[in-house]
Amino acid sequence: MSSINIALIGVGNCASSLVQGLSHYRDGANDTVGLMHWDLGGYRPSDIKVVAAWDVDKRKVGLDVADAIFAKPNCTAIFCGTIEATGAKVMMGRILDGVAEHMEDYTDDRTFIVADEAEMTKEEVVATLRAANVDVLLNYLPVGSQMASEFYAECALEAGVAFVNNIPVFLASDPEWADRFTAAGVPIIGDDIKAQLGATIVHRVLTDLFAKRGVKLERTYQLNTGGNTDFLNMSNHRRLASKKISKTEAVQSVAAERLHDQNVHIGPSDYVPWQNDNKVCFLRMEGSMFGGVPMNLELRLSVEDSPNSAGVAIDMIRCAKLAMDRGMSGPIDAASAYFCKHPRTQMTDDVAAGAVEEFIAVH
Repeated sequence: MSSINIALIGVGNCASSLVQGLSHYRDGANDTVGLMHWDLGGYRPSDIKVVAAWDVDKRKVGLDVADAIFAKPNCTAIFCGTIEATGAKVMMGRILDGVAEHMEDYTDDRTFIVADEAEMTKEEVVATLRAANVDVLLNYLPVGSQMASEFYAECALEAGVAFVNNIPVFLASDPEWADRFTAAGVPIIGDDIKAQLGATIVHRVLTDLFAKRGVKLERTYQLNTGGNTDFLNMSNHRRLASKKISKTEAVQSVAAERLHDQNVHIGPSDYVPWQNDNKVCFLRMEGSMFGGVPMNLELRLSVEDSPNSAGVAIDMIRCAKLAMDRGMSGPIDAASAYFCKHPRTQMTDDVAAGAVEEFIAVH
């Protein structure tokens, strides 16, 4: 099989974990920890090459991606400290709504320092994608970046590049955007990546378990805290709408009965600076069992947030390339349902797992 050339929109913590992970597996970690398969449809992690990247922080713009992933405000775990130069320099991207206004109120090294460089035009981004022979474009913009995400989605459509939407801006699950990707002959996987073992997937599995074991779920909450730039960004509640919808729908879609809005609360809750990229989830579920006897479940989950999604991203990249190889277009429903919180078509995780394995096996 050929290599898979990828481009990154945003070189933050998640991109850092992805690039570190590619080097980790390339350097001999040939197991499948964190991956569906070592060989997925003929593609291995070592086949994935970073050939282009955009960011807006002056501490990253102009650096090779291998160096930019360790620049502030990134604060994720360093599990592969020696990264071979990619040859891809981080370019100045489009700002639009990609930087929240309240970031200017913070002066520590966790915030954006916008580079004083000209932003790339759509024509320049499209030309770059074509010149670098990009196969898959990954969206790692901050939560709430609606206009910026749509800008890069337009670029992917024009350049004929597969799009992986890791954030809770609704593109693959939006009928108009889905139709546009289908008409353009371009595949898209999204929206909003699920971590390998994060708060949402744990909440989904437990909710599905309640339904399968006949326990009536009556009330539930998921409270999350973290100290990375994403949590700081989401302390502006106006940027939270799509994130809360995405996380809530991921749980509601596997419940035996949809809960009333007042009985379900799911979403990022607070920014705790000293947690850095560690995310802590507090989960409570209340229900009734046989005879109406009440029960409740409480769980605390602590994970390093960005590495938790990197293996999933590697699988999404390879599925997107398989879709390109097969001439598929529009939302790739099996992959989207398994890898993302807000796909166009929701499935339970066991059904989605079977569907994506079938998608891979067809190759």
